Amino acid sequence: MFFNTHRVLVCALALATVSAGTLIAQDDLINRASFTAEGAVELPQDIRRWVYVGTPLTPNALNGGEAPFPEFHNVYVEPSAFDHWSATGTWADGSQIAKELVMIQTDEGTDPETGANAQVSGVGYFQGDFVGMELTVKDSTRYADEPGNWAYFSFGHSGEPYAATATAFETDSCNSCHEANAADDFVFTQFYPVLRAAKPTQ
Repeated sequence: MFFNTHRVLVCALALATVSAGTLIAQDDLINRASFTAEGAVELPQDIRRWVYVGTPLTPNALNGGEAPFPEFHNVYVEPSAFDHWSATGTWADGSQIAKELVMIQTDEGTDPETGANAQVSGVGYFQGDFVGMELTVKDSTRYADEPGNWAYFSFGHSGEPYAATATAFETDSCNSCHEANAADDFVFTQFYPVLRAAKPTQ
């Protein structure tokens, strides 16, 4: 059997081009954040319809009464960014990840030492009221000088309605912790089994 090496080479190049084109097309399909003319990011209106990936909780009772983040953190990934993550195991330029803060539910039955409640399912921590909304955006053009090209925003910590826009935190406020501790490109995928399960195996 004889092989046409020229044809093999052409086919290989075509496949490589298709693969590269697929990745480029996926990047083009990312639903990016909206910004004001002054550069503030606008609050997305459909965050709770994004892909929910999990809710970490570090209560005060387990952190000497002074946890840095004592609320539930409901984390959502914008669907097109999630699709890109699922296809490639990488976070595309334009990715958005939101974190909505929810207070621990308290009532007359709350244990003052642990902050836990006794409910029909047992003693534990249950979600109360919304108290804040945060967003992280990867944008290599707007945030070329930020580590990993990620910027972090808060739309307030006093409950709804949240602010309509937000400006980026200073680099040291968030980026340094994410850079040092996050498992995948500044994202704490190690804490979210939904993200780990969606990541394609190498």
